[in-house]
Amino acid sequence: MNIRRHILFAFVLMNCLLGMSENSAERTMRDFQRLGLSFYENSQVRLLPTADMKFRDLFQSIEQAEKYIYLDYFKFQQDSICGELLERLRRKVREGVEVRIIFDSFGNKSSDQPLSDTLQAHIQEAGIQIAAFDPVRFPWINHLMHRNHHKIAVIDGRVAYTGGMNVADYYLHGKPKVGQWRDMHIRMEGPIVHAYEELFNKMWGKGEKVKRLKGEKVKRLKGENSDFSTFQFLNFSTFPVAFASRWPRETPGIMRQAYCAAIDNAEHLVQIVNPYAMLFGEVRASLRRALDRGVRVQFMVSTRSDGKASDDVIGLEMRKLMKRGAEVYYYENGFHHSKVMIIDSLFCTVGTTNLDARSLCFDYEVNAFIFDPAVTAELQRIYADDVANRCTLLTPEGWKQRFPTGRRIRSHIFAIAKRFM
Repeated sequence: MNIRRHILFAFVLMNCLLGMSENSAERTMRDFQRLGLSFYENSQVRLLPTADMKFRDLFQSIEQAEKYIYLDYFKFQQDSICGELLERLRRKVREGVEVRIIFDSFGNKSSDQPLSDTLQAHIQEAGIQIAAFDPVRFPWINHLMHRNHHKIAVIDGRVAYTGGMNVADYYLHGKPKVGQWRDMHIRMEGPIVHAYEELFNKMWGKGEKVKRLKGEKVKRLKGENSDFSTFQFLNFSTFPVAFASRWPRETPGIMRQAYCAAIDNAEHLVQIVNPYAMLFGEVRASLRRALDRGVRVQFMVSTRSDGKASDDVIGLEMRKLMKRGAEVYYYENGFHHSKVMIIDSLFCTVGTTNLDARSLCFDYEVNAFIFDPAVTAELQRIYADDVANRCTLLTPEGWKQRFPTGRRIRSHIFAIAKRFM
């Protein structure tokens, strides 16, 4: 028996001994089903907790590609890591592999080193298909609301990647302003890959068909009164992965609904890392409800980040959570850009979604909710190591030191302004 079978046996035994009918993971899956999320069984997920691991793994998969490589990123920064990626893609095109790239137009223009028109022309000349999502042009305001915040790679329908990392070398080397740039990505294999491939094709928007390997998708039952007896957590032969994709005009509320469902079902522990935790109202309310019913809430944010305004608003939100009993940890070893949540040591999510109004209400986002205790345990170990070695627990005195009077006034002003952004 492998470790996952041992964990599964332990959960079955625990439920039998304690007479537990459902745990938070099972209840959350029921709620996710009612929200319309798809579940994919027989999928494998591996954490890539550093940029070095992510890019090494991605480059290896690119070298093994035989049919197609699809990349959809908010931004490709014109730097050393992007140059290495493009060189590998050019070689694969010469081998007959189809390569498609999507980047967000606004994300590119806001980059420190945007892809130049000249480089984009050279990319096309090399046989790589490249497209800017929603080019920003007059009247500019029409293009600023719904941006493509994805970070996705899909290769041969065999492997997919997602998480918080764009294509930029500061994930490897950091930035002078913040120091080390910390982030999290995941590698996925199995049926879940096809959900990401379908999302890419939808973003590409040309209706072109690609051959897909047949995946095993868990039957979706619709409606509040559906018979759910065939969809019990412990009846899966492997632990499922749920796919959540925010599409502005089709599933506008799915991310905040999914986060709230997971938090509302928590029994013991909620652990979150998020870089822009300017907490949208519904998520804030779910965290408060969790604290009120005695759930331990741990929230990790960064001392240094890439935005003073967001830092001030985040500080105000963290103070409110701290006063209600949450453990707020300030990450001191650079900027923690990961978008991670762990519930009751049972399941977790990794994806592109920030806990602010832009991600939850405007942008195209995608998250994997991973109901695998082994993957969750590994993520929780990383979280605990950060808490023990790279974080400072926020206290009332510590908050006053971090946020003197001027910053407190500014945080209230920005908090009001963000309601209208």
